[in-house]
Amino acid sequence: MPVPPTSGRLQWTDVPPPLRARLEGALGSPVTDTVTPHGGFGHQLAAVLRLADGRRVFVKAAPDDDPLTAANVHEAAVLDALPPGAPAPDLLGIHHAAHWTAVVIAHLDGPHPDLSPQSDDAGQTWALLDKLTSNPAPAPYTAAVSTASSSAAALHGWDELASDPPADLAPTARAHLPQLAELEAAWPALALGNRIVHGDLRADNMVRDHDRGVTFVDWAHATTGPACIDAASLAPQLVLAGHAPADIARLLRDHPATADNPDTTTAFLAALTGHWHRNARKPAPPGAPGLRAYQHRAAAAGLAFLGYRLS
Repeated sequence: MPVPPTSGRLQWTDVPPPLRARLEGALGSPVTDTVTPHGGFGHQLAAVLRLADGRRVFVKAAPDDDPLTAANVHEAAVLDALPPGAPAPDLLGIHHAAHWTAVVIAHLDGPHPDLSPQSDDAGQTWALLDKLTSNPAPAPYTAAVSTASSSAAALHGWDELASDPPADLAPTARAHLPQLAELEAAWPALALGNRIVHGDLRADNMVRDHDRGVTFVDWAHATTGPACIDAASLAPQLVLAGHAPADIARLLRDHPATADNPDTTTAFLAALTGHWHRNARKPAPPGAPGLRAYQHRAAAAGLAFLGYRLS
């Protein structure tokens, strides 16, 4: 298995020739160029392949003994099981060769959405979440995600920080530390649910496709759970995009996914923010040089919103 690159993702040239040949045969055209999009923290190949006939596809690939291969295969099963009309790209195929696995996904053409207050993209994202979570997850989706355990219920961090508060802990966190730890402790009992959960929703896991509009990508963490999870996880993202905490609180109060369970929403946000605050202090894992910096930003944004909500 190749050592995960310290500066980014595996490249097309790292893929064994037998798998490259299998992919080109299945796609019916040679690969002429590859582009690795910005964003994301995994070290596997995650690239747009441009084909000689002008088509483009998105491919994720890694060795079979790489933990990310299981995540890629899980994502493929999820894409294949999502209900019609879900805001997700189409699965085109799974291919194996030379002890590697590649998942081929339809290419989406467009930038990441703009979640700033001046953009309509945030409103479209909220509407998509309403549609996605308005009914229980269909049986094929539930079966697809049942093979992988959800990590959402295990999110935590305030418990460890409360037991030995770091000297540089943010004043807002220090002021609310007992309350944050209490909210976080309540989260596991509230984490069960029967709605579709993307599980890692942020701007760089969405594409504003020129034809389909805002579409959610990277479903490797998909699971079932309360309807509020994805909507709540957008709160820190909206802070980062320039929204005021008071405006975000009104959005969560009025959105169908979060309106009926404010306690679950707050407990989840406390657990998620605690997870970020704890993990941002750890060394960067191999192949994910930007992860800790992102967690620092997200932790601060999540705390800014929670500080408003708890004050």
